[in-house]
Amino acid sequence: MRTDTAPTPTLLSDYEPPSHELTSVYLDFDLQPEATTVRSKIEVKRLRDEPFILNGEEIELKSVKIDGKVLKRSAYKLDQEKLVLAKTPESFTLEIETVCNPKANSKLMGLYVSGGRFCTQCEAEGFRRITFFPDRPDVMSVFTVRMEADMETYPFLLANGNKTESGAVGKGRHFAVWHDPFRKPAYLFALVAGQFDLLEDSFTTMSGRHIPLEIYVDPGNAPQAEYAMDALKRSMKWDEDAFGREYDLDLFMIVAVRDFNFGAMENKGLNIFNSALLLADAESATDMNFERIESVVAHEYFHNWTGNRITCRDWFQLCLKEGFTVFRDQEFSADQRGAAVQRIKDVRALRARQFAEDAGPLAHPVRPESYMKIDNFYTATVYEKGAELIRMLKTILGAEKFRAGCDHYFEKLDGTAATIEQFLKCFEEATGEDLSQFMLWYQQAGTPILTVKRETVVNQQRIHFKQATKPTPGQPRKSPVVLPIKWQLVGDNGPLSEPQLKLLKHDATSVSYPAITEPHSVSVLQDFSAPVTVRSDATTEDLLRLMAADPNAFNRWEAGQTLARQLIASLAKAIESGKTPPVDKALKGYCEALARTLDDPKFNNAFKALALTPPAPMEVLQSLDQSDPLAVHEAGKWLSRAVADYLRDTLLDRYHALTDTGAFSPDASSAGRRALRNRCLALLAARHDPLAATLAQTQFAEATNMTDELSALMTLTRLGGQRVETTMEDFYSKWEKNPLVLDKWFSVQAMRPHAGGVSSILRLADSTRYERTNPNRVRALVGGFAMGNAELFHKADGSGYSFFTDQIIDMDSRNPQIAARLLGAFEIWRKLDDKRQVMIRSELQRVINSKPSKNVLEIAKKTLGE
Repeated sequence: MRTDTAPTPTLLSDYEPPSHELTSVYLDFDLQPEATTVRSKIEVKRLRDEPFILNGEEIELKSVKIDGKVLKRSAYKLDQEKLVLAKTPESFTLEIETVCNPKANSKLMGLYVSGGRFCTQCEAEGFRRITFFPDRPDVMSVFTVRMEADMETYPFLLANGNKTESGAVGKGRHFAVWHDPFRKPAYLFALVAGQFDLLEDSFTTMSGRHIPLEIYVDPGNAPQAEYAMDALKRSMKWDEDAFGREYDLDLFMIVAVRDFNFGAMENKGLNIFNSALLLADAESATDMNFERIESVVAHEYFHNWTGNRITCRDWFQLCLKEGFTVFRDQEFSADQRGAAVQRIKDVRALRARQFAEDAGPLAHPVRPESYMKIDNFYTATVYEKGAELIRMLKTILGAEKFRAGCDHYFEKLDGTAATIEQFLKCFEEATGEDLSQFMLWYQQAGTPILTVKRETVVNQQRIHFKQATKPTPGQPRKSPVVLPIKWQLVGDNGPLSEPQLKLLKHDATSVSYPAITEPHSVSVLQDFSAPVTVRSDATTEDLLRLMAADPNAFNRWEAGQTLARQLIASLAKAIESGKTPPVDKALKGYCEALARTLDDPKFNNAFKALALTPPAPMEVLQSLDQSDPLAVHEAGKWLSRAVADYLRDTLLDRYHALTDTGAFSPDASSAGRRALRNRCLALLAARHDPLAATLAQTQFAEATNMTDELSALMTLTRLGGQRVETTMEDFYSKWEKNPLVLDKWFSVQAMRPHAGGVSSILRLADSTRYERTNPNRVRALVGGFAMGNAELFHKADGSGYSFFTDQIIDMDSRNPQIAARLLGAFEIWRKLDDKRQVMIRSELQRVINSKPSKNVLEIAKKTLGE
């Protein structure tokens, strides 16, 4: 539905409990691609003398019955978004028959057809596109589902819970009945029907229960699901060990589909995954793909307790399940991949996405106060910052008290739809701590700025900590939040004190220590103990000392990133003014420090690869005002060239030394080796070393895994020349039958600095190779272009912005959710130079004038500041 005006916002302050309780829900599906009939039978109890409101969108109502009696049209109100029963008995049976068209459902919400198979996605408000229902997370019930379909076309009929009955019904059709004994809201409902290959395994729980595990994939793809199955079993064991949580149903299933708006969905007992986050083998998946699969499989499984058994009362509490579960999957990944390396990756992602969100017009609290379309609040703030709040809670309470609070939370609120207040109350009850101030983290938007200054007074030295948070939309004034600050003194040869924890609860505080005569520095915010921006009086000498001697691996990396950000900012200013960037003492010291890290046996290859990777341009832009993004981009390239010049021989030696001719393994150690080897190759290419092209071409031709093949391809695109076109076509020809690898091809194409400019990207979008209805393909091309191709996206003539806007408007006509998420790339506009600000504002206005969906309209208006 298109709209000229913004929808009415939903407010947290307007929350009212449900007027009716559903004691049981029975759903009967007659599955037909273009006309599926859904018959629901719901046992209802009236809780208050109010109308019973059931949501419904783009479905046809055939009949309504109460206690077996068909209601006349005058007995209810019906519009495009709801069915209202003005008066109901105190207890009654409600029967509703509807028809929907899954094949025409391009929004991929509700019941739709993907690859000839039925699939559902009901979070957040998709169930209302299946049948009329009180579609809100605090309406929970026990579901029984019967489905009937053609036996040959849809041999597998799956739903939540445990299968209780199945069989043939004649005329080539069959049925299955599934019952989920655990109460759940409609957003956790799932149904899948179609032809699949099945991968089977099992897991024995800590109480000795045997749980069959099933993964359903496209025919022929079962071997590619083996890593996901292994990750699932490791996740189940880890959740028992780390949180004491045991799986509850008699069966656990995962289904992979190609057309999916999200990464995956935690539907009770039947997780549905985007194929890109489930299928992997050495030839077609990169190490990053394996790592993401491991993380997402864990995330969706962990939701069984943090999201399903305890869900959120309303969508304002979304972080209750998502922030907690992201924290849990990060902890799992840290155990699987290494704590320091995982923490670095998590913080890089936080800064790239969430800090940018906090600093822009789309800033909102972890628990927002209002929304227009809840789909638009599946954000980095809710997920990643929400996870940081849980991490801070653990830091403040300590591991033992944190676990006690978690245990109490699971015990007390099991089977309920809860709030953030109830969550924190559980921790207060279990530990005796007062967490009232901690609640501000959920209520205030913005990234706090932590200022750190040192002072020497007589025989003491002091560290002064001060916090402040800039105004954000709707919140001009901020109160002090509780900040856990982990710090330590570091000398030239290592630590001079034990790590300390200081809680900053007010605007400012200080710590003191006896005066130290030898040179030393302060390692502040170790392990990134709070999601803040640090402004410190640390000198270049301090940063170099920390790069060399900090015992905290994360902060050793962080010191290098801080110095790199300063260098890139300085280089960008020189480039903007037309000057040649200087080679100063800081740059030389930075290169020397990286050389020492590269040679240090204490650090693994994965850490070294991250140390050699400079901050992303987006991260640097966030620290600047009204800057030319191309100057920042060029400054980053200039820094990489300087590092490569200094380390050239070492990089070349290390590249050859890391060559591995053995069998492929996705384990952390092997992935780290490949990461460092390919980082060495990328740096050699940064200096346009002729040898880099030869190495990349040889690696591309001889690669036995996708990580090395794709890395070589990306290196060649940076070097340019006619060989790139030939290599890109060779890659396409090799993988044209594999849609997941073709997504990678489109992503590389989208991020290339094409000699033909934006018109080259436009030709890709208009080619028959491009699937504009598939979210993965759209994210690869349009998202890859906006977020990964600064040279063309921020092109001075505005052609990149214009192309991007055209694609958003086009996508909005089919899938508003995907269009709205992509549009967030424009939120950076206030950090850019005046000319680009004007151009982006004009494009955002063009989006608004196109009469977009509610999803896109909300993002466009908020991005403009309206």
